[in-house]
Amino acid sequence: MTFGGEVKNELCRLEVHKKCCAQAEAYGVLLYCNTFSGDEVRIVTEHEAFAQRLPVLFKKAFRLTFDRLPQGEGKYIFSIQDPGKLETIHQTYGADRTALALHINFAVLEEDCCRASFLRGAFLAGGSVTDPRKGYHLELATSHHCVSREMLALMREEDFSPKDARRKGNSVIYFKQSESIENFLTAVGAPLSAMEVMNAKLEKDLRGSVNRRVNCDAANLDKVVEAAQAQLEAIRRLERDKVLEKLPDKLQEAARLRMDHPEDTLSQLAERCDPPVTKSALNHRLRKLVELGQTHEEGKAGRT
Repeated sequence: MTFGGEVKNELCRLEVHKKCCAQAEAYGVLLYCNTFSGDEVRIVTEHEAFAQRLPVLFKKAFRLTFDRLPQGEGKYIFSIQDPGKLETIHQTYGADRTALALHINFAVLEEDCCRASFLRGAFLAGGSVTDPRKGYHLELATSHHCVSREMLALMREEDFSPKDARRKGNSVIYFKQSESIENFLTAVGAPLSAMEVMNAKLEKDLRGSVNRRVNCDAANLDKVVEAAQAQLEAIRRLERDKVLEKLPDKLQEAARLRMDHPEDTLSQLAERCDPPVTKSALNHRLRKLVELGQTHEEGKAGRT
């Protein structure tokens, strides 16, 4: 099952105890379903748990049944065409069956619990969310442009910050940030799914941190190898031209340790000194050897 399917499963496990919340959830479903007009209600879904929830929800909200129920599996189609039932639904929300455009009646969404239920119904009917391991995107799509505009205002009142767009004749409200998706899922009653988004974000951040650390370590290792190579070349030049044996004992010791242990780090070489010295002290001696090697080589070139 997709992540979006798992989210809707979690939402459909919620029981609706209050009639006002049942009506609010059904309102979200109606405004974001396939058809909600003065002549028909038509809801089409492929989600089994949502299909099982709809008859119970409408019975609780309106005390009525669907005129058409799904036959078999696949796409579940529900419809109401009975004029009396349609009048009951429209009167519940103070809507005019003859109106050309639908609007959200905020008067039926005054309570916080009802607003959460309304958003849940809208998501169940017209929402989708991507797998957070692949990306972050949650959206609500409806063909009712006025409804979408008013939904945007409602969400902003609830401290959400979605974006909106038009796509294939639908108005879409969407989130692209993981934290916004977590907050929305928690608000509509899917805290476990919100945790899945959070965990996916943490895993991505951790993986990115590890990759950056590996890249950084690799770059540092390259620098260490280059520095050691330059030190060895300088020491060999000084040794070849009998200059090394004339240098102070500390420099000769540093040269001998580098030649005997070419793969050691500065810290390891510093511990091999007798007595052991700091990493900074040994680094100073090796840099001095490199400078002497370069100066000596330049002097030879000038004499020739």
